[in-house]
Amino acid sequence: MSSKCANCPIRKLPLFKPMTDSEVSFMERFKIGEMSLQAGTPILSEGANAPQLFTALSGFGLRYKILESGKRQVLSFVLPGDFIGLQAGVMNRQTHSVEATTNMTLCVFNRTELWTLYREHAERAFDLTWIAAGEERFLSEALAAIGQKSAFERIAWAFSRLYRRLEGLKMRQGISVPLPFRQQHLADALGLSLVHTNKTLARLRDQQLATWSDGRLSVPDIEALEAEGLVDEASLRQRPLM
Repeated sequence: MSSKCANCPIRKLPLFKPMTDSEVSFMERFKIGEMSLQAGTPILSEGANAPQLFTALSGFGLRYKILESGKRQVLSFVLPGDFIGLQAGVMNRQTHSVEATTNMTLCVFNRTELWTLYREHAERAFDLTWIAAGEERFLSEALAAIGQKSAFERIAWAFSRLYRRLEGLKMRQGISVPLPFRQQHLADALGLSLVHTNKTLARLRDQQLATWSDGRLSVPDIEALEAEGLVDEASLRQRPLM
């Protein structure tokens, strides 16, 4: 059964900006259904021009690009609340791929209604612009980390950002949050070899800053981890949910 936007299980989390009744009503018209995916299922493929847009309602995924050499660059990790497919919606072509890492549930939106959103719902259109700007900001931080930080600082930065976001999604249990990715995913995201990633994870564990095992990330002191990762802004900004 598809969840109505008024009853969305994540919409009322403090992480997300509140919607007015009229915005919720529009989103219920904008939404055409839900899609359940198994782990490993492609959501969007590079070069495709998909007719749908998506919001991750539950589960985890990856945005990535395959180079001509066959190497993969992970661009970002998809978490609940993330909007997927805006690039193809605006540019008519997807320049990276997205796939489910775990089982996922996606809210599905009709791409043709995107222009109705801009014509008739200025605040929702601004929210969509905010999401695009937020992704640009994240990618600039990631590029700075890859280009200028040590492997230890890169992983501490990535873990800090993911931990704070998952904490905002009310997924923290004790000192741990779910992080159901592989070491290779992290290495591909941060421009590291798998061996270097493994050794750096061992250093973080030995210094009792972070432990990542069995799909969970444990952080005893998030402020200490953020300091090691040279995180500029630790607190989460309230974000729109599409």
